[in-house]
Amino acid sequence: MPKMKTRRAAAKRFKAVGNGKFKRKRANLRHILEKKPNSAKKRALKTDYVDKADLGRVKTMLPYA
Repeated sequence: MPKMKTRRAAAKRFKAVGNGKFKRKRANLRHILEKKPNSAKKRALKTDYVDKADLGRVKTMLPYA
């Protein structure tokens, strides 16, 4: 059986963590930042985990993570 290919777009966005989860960057920090409150910008800076509902999809895209 041939090797499975990794989806490169997913590899750039998600990193596997030791507890079986994947970490990701939060959205809404690219532009139009003047009108967003500082609390929202601080919250968007932090990393987050992929939701349980999407975990299977991410695992499929990253077979060797």
